[in-house]
Amino acid sequence: MSQVVVVIGDRLGKGQNVAKGVEAAGGKAIVINGVGADMRLGDVMKAENADLGLSFCGSGGAGAITAQTKYGYPAHYGMRSIEEGVTAVNEGKRVLGFGFMDVEELGKRITEAYMKARV
Repeated sequence: MSQVVVVIGDRLGKGQNVAKGVEAAGGKAIVINGVGADMRLGDVMKAENADLGLSFCGSGGAGAITAQTKYGYPAHYGMRSIEEGVTAVNEGKRVLGFGFMDVEELGKRITEAYMKARV
């Protein structure tokens, strides 16, 4: 099984803690640098042939909606909890939009859920 590639785009240029969780679960994390990174999520996912994209902004939707609209990635957005994200992965979503949640547990649990779902 190949390594799960997760792209992280945060409106405020964060995401390093989520990346630590992705890597702790055995995935490869790609954090998009800079303010407004969430809006480039779909572009980077496409360029990196990523399995998942995680978007973080105040509404939890802008980057995820953009990736869905531009590239057709199945998305779920407006999420405020890790549990919602795990459920979305189990439903086959590849782009997840959250409010600001730069926490390691989120990256770890989402990556683990994806690995379990694709087996």
